[in-house]
Amino acid sequence: MTGHGPAAERALVLGGGGLSGIAWETGVLAGLAAGGADVTGAGFVLGTSAGATVAAQLGSGLPLSDLFERQTVPARQSAELSPDIGRVIELMESWEKLPLEYPDPAELRREVGQRALAVQTVPEAERRAVIAGRLPRHSWPSRKLAVVAVEAHTGDVRVFDQDSGADLVDAVTASCAIPGIWPPVTIGGGRYIDGGTRSAVNADLAAGYQRVLILAPMADPSLDEQVAGLTRASGDGSVQVLTPDDESIEAMGINPLDPGVRAPVAQAGYAQGQRAAAEVARRWQLPGR
Repeated sequence: MTGHGPAAERALVLGGGGLSGIAWETGVLAGLAAGGADVTGAGFVLGTSAGATVAAQLGSGLPLSDLFERQTVPARQSAELSPDIGRVIELMESWEKLPLEYPDPAELRREVGQRALAVQTVPEAERRAVIAGRLPRHSWPSRKLAVVAVEAHTGDVRVFDQDSGADLVDAVTASCAIPGIWPPVTIGGGRYIDGGTRSAVNADLAAGYQRVLILAPMADPSLDEQVAGLTRASGDGSVQVLTPDDESIEAMGINPLDPGVRAPVAQAGYAQGQRAAAEVARRWQLPGR
């Protein structure tokens, strides 16, 4: 943990979940702020996949109200590519089965990486342009912000930040490179895929902070273990997790990559954030402050 003061003692962790995940996290954050629990000033923001996009958007300095409109107002929504729904469902089903064939996490990541490298997708440049269109700012902010990706050949986990030497747009594109749907991203001598290949949330990478708030749009089998580890390290009550409520889940539908769900999901997330604000504000406070 680096820095000084209350903000440096808090971490905001944003998990993956496609376009619906971006919309939900943005809505929740805006709803929390409207309810008196603005958590965006956390000393560390960690994003994976969809969460990498939201983290970079927060780092742009735009107010939450502006970011919320970029999800809910059609004229302000960024242009997106829409993969075939059948391919998305097939991929999600195959992901569920792979851990049974490859129980070792490192071996599983390498296998997913090899499959991602072999699939024909849109060109890297075309996909990068989509991510660039999502981000109001294309340079790393001065605040402590990081995004998670996985090297496709080796399965090694890489955390990109302003000291990594990677371009922000490239790093976010890599973190969002869903294997089998989007192309692996070339950074330096490596090819990188979605950080969700390791974990949809990667909350354990935020160890060392006294307060951690996790937004997890998508189920992550390893999340409970990660939360338990963070809690043991920081003390009881230090870790909060928000997942989509029934209204948000209904708004998300079956395809997390459908651009059409952004407005209703963001609005459902906003309402959920407002309802959760009082409890989040209470637990976000540091002892003695």
